[in-house]
Amino acid sequence: MADWEGINEFVAVVEAESFTGAATKLNTSVANISRRVNALEQRLGSKLFVRTTRKVSVTEAGATYYHHCKPLVEGLGLAELAINQLHSSPQGKIKVTAPVTFGEQVLAPLMHEFLLEYPQIELDLVLSNQQLDLVQEGFDLAIRLGRLQDSSMMARKLRDRNVYVCASPSYIEKHGEPHTLSELKRHQCLRGSNKYWRFDDSGSERLIHVDGRLQCNSGYSLMDAALKGLGIVQLPDYYVQPYLESGELIELLTAYRGDKEGIWALYPQNRMLTSKVRTLIDYLSEALSRDDS
Repeated sequence: MADWEGINEFVAVVEAESFTGAATKLNTSVANISRRVNALEQRLGSKLFVRTTRKVSVTEAGATYYHHCKPLVEGLGLAELAINQLHSSPQGKIKVTAPVTFGEQVLAPLMHEFLLEYPQIELDLVLSNQQLDLVQEGFDLAIRLGRLQDSSMMARKLRDRNVYVCASPSYIEKHGEPHTLSELKRHQCLRGSNKYWRFDDSGSERLIHVDGRLQCNSGYSLMDAALKGLGIVQLPDYYVQPYLESGELIELLTAYRGDKEGIWALYPQNRMLTSKVRTLIDYLSEALSRDDS
């Protein structure tokens, strides 16, 4: 079994580039740092540092050992932090990014309830339809919709969403109802930034090219156009569900409705979830699942 003694001191010396700096960082004496590093070198049977009166340099063996020890030291610190956080109320700032419409309509109200429940939390919510870099821009969490593309992130599904193809009764009365995917080319399709709509055709995914008089990158605009009878639209449930229930919109091509898509919480895989972020993810998962039921 590996012996932990001396590893903290070794890592501190490498990073401080001196025994004095390591002693200051670990709040101990230079003699204690030197004694533990010497014992570590003897146990490993390898010289980890070249010491002169002016400089401490890491050897090739030392550099290799540091490469393996650094994540262990960080992991131990994070493990201790996790245990400490179990006994304290979540507090501090959480920086979150999410798509604009979903953020405004669904996420922000839940975040406001979360802030009421956890008064020691500060929230920085950035709504953007661009997929911002979580690590570079210091985000703790990203909410993403649909299919995930960034494999460098850890992901937890918060809930599923349905995507509906629908039109108003007035449009159907005037132009008829499509019953097959091939019939869409004869209809006015209200499309966003994507030229293709996704469908399920007997268990296989099909992408159908759509076109029409109106193209807009706003889901609200497309929904309004559909309500006014300008065409057929494909939108997620949180846009159209109330209008489907009221009869102002009618679902079309139900046999070809695609699989449910995920609503995801993403965070960097090399960053341990802090208590505050984990609490937020759990809160959103429960709230969204409640809304979905």
